[in-house]
Order: sequence, then C-alpha cells, then structure tokens
Amino acid sequence: MGAIAVVLDHTTATALHDPKDPYNEAVAAFYVQASGGLGTLYAPVLSLTAGDTERPGLLAYIHGLRFIAIEPFDTEAALTATELLHAGHPWAAVHAIHAARPSAAFPSGRFLLTLTPEAYADTGIQAVHPGQ
Repeated sequence: MGAIAVVLDHTTATALHDPKDPYNEAVAAFYVQASGGLGTLYAPVLSLTAGDTERPGLLAYIHGLRFIAIEPFDTEAALTATELLHAGHPWAAVHAIHAARPSAAFPSGRFLLTLTPEAYADTGIQAVHPGQ
C-alpha cells in the first residue's frame, strides 16, 4: 500500500491546534504518519482562514508545521468554490471539497479528514472522521 493523500478541513486543523481537543491525538497520529513518509497532509488555505476566525492563530500554526502542505486558493479552486457556495455549502468547506475532489494530480481524489463528515454528504468526496 502506497502513501495516502489526506486533506485536513478546518475542524481537524483546529483539533490538531488544540491539545485539549478530544480528537487532537487522532489527528496528530496522521501528522506522525506523514512525518514518517506514510502519507501527505494538505490544508486548504481558505478552510484555514475560515477556521482562524473562530480559532485565532490556526493558520499561522498549521503553516508552521513541517509535514503539512498548504493548498493554495487558485482560480480553479475559486471557480469550484463559487459553484459550491451557490449550492449552499459554507465558506469553511468549499476549498476542502475542491482539494479532495479528483484532479490531474490526484485522479482518485484525496481523503478528507473532518470531524463533521455529514457536512460533506453528496459532494462526491471521501470524508472520514479521524476517530472512526
């Protein structure tokens, strides 16, 4: 089995940022695996920005972690975000959905690690909870 690609949304990034969060250890385990070369973690910058409004310092914290790649918000992501916002998805989720969808670089998509998998129902992505 090869290394897996995992996208953190604002909920799992927040859990990693807060050592008192009940899911901190579960999310940190993914980080430890990434540090060992067993996978790659991605954090969509728009999701982190939305999360930072509720948890100040979140974006700077995640940006400072060596084994998490910040996913840029480019024009393609903005086009997807616009479509998803019109469909009623929240700002915090739209970039995470885009990042997890199949693309040229990830033809099968990437797993989305989230504390709220139900928020991603009917989006065509594989949303998983770190505690399950």
